[in-house]
This record gives sequence, structure tokens and C-alpha cells, in this order.
Amino acid sequence: MLPDHPSVGTPPLRLVVMGVAGCGKSTLAQALGTALRLPVIEGDDFHPPRNRELMRRGIALTDADRAGWLAALGAELARHAGGAVLSCSALKRAYRDRLREAAPGLRFAYLALDEATALARVRSRAGNHYFNPGLVRSQFETLAAPDGEPGVLSLDALQPVEALCDTALGWLTRTPPSHSNDGDKP
Repeated sequence: MLPDHPSVGTPPLRLVVMGVAGCGKSTLAQALGTALRLPVIEGDDFHPPRNRELMRRGIALTDADRAGWLAALGAELARHAGGAVLSCSALKRAYRDRLREAAPGLRFAYLALDEATALARVRSRAGNHYFNPGLVRSQFETLAAPDGEPGVLSLDALQPVEALCDTALGWLTRTPPSHSNDGDKP
């Protein structure tokens, strides 16, 4: 893991690990949170019961369904004044912009993954998560990849978590928030 890098945490580092279901958001967010000594916010924990039930039943969430969830996540990011790592699908630019409004300087690590692998991963966790595998297709239909957006690092979700973590940590160290205005690739 990364040794102490004070420049990474000043100003407070807020990072969203994003992508479709099954890309490994939660796993990478936990690894980065540990390496950076920052709290991890699990986006799934903030879905209201109605959203969870819709997803359990295989009904895709609408923008209206996600509005309260995104507001709660934005408030949670803002509440963590010392920084945090959030796992959140953030599938559309409008969703990412709402989070950026709540946490200026917010950066994103986008885990890109193909649909077949995402479906296989989601199926493998059936029974351990409320997300219905039948919704994977809708995730790809909704996804507007963040290529070229400010403060975004695109990563290949098929890489081992250790390699993903090292790449993201290196990017965070090299790219202060004020200079992260163009999309980046490792």
C-alpha cells in the first residue's frame, strides 16, 4: 500500500469509486479507504427501502427514484469535511454533477467493465445482495461513461484490486484536485 502522502489529503480528498453493478466499487473503495486512512461511505447503504425493494424485484430505478439517494450521498460527502471514499454507481453525468456540487474538488475512479462480466459477477453474489441480476442490462443502458469529465480516472475493472488501488493512489498523489480538470487514464 501507499506510505503516508500528506499531499493526497490536503485539501480534503473526496473520491467516488463508480461504475455499473458488479464492477468492484465496494471492494476498491474499501482498499482505497484503508490505504488513505479515510472513512468509506457505502452508497448502497443509503438507498431507501423502496429503492431496495424495486431492485430486488428487478425494476430499474428512475432519475426520480435516485434523486433522494443522491441528495443523501451528497450530504454525506459534505459531512465528511476531512475526506472520504464513496462507492456509488454514478451512472449519469447529472448524477456525478450533483455529487460534485456537494463536494467541490470531488474526484472519480471509474471502473470500466463489460456487460457479460458484470452479469456473471452479480449472479455470483445472488442471495448476498438485493440487486437483481436482471438489472445489469439497464445499468449499461443508463451508463454515460465519464470519459473526458474533470477529475476522472478510468480503470479496467478486470485488473486485480491491488493493481487498481496502486494506480488510483498514484493518480491521486500526482493530480491535486485543482489540476484534475481533464479525464485521465493510467
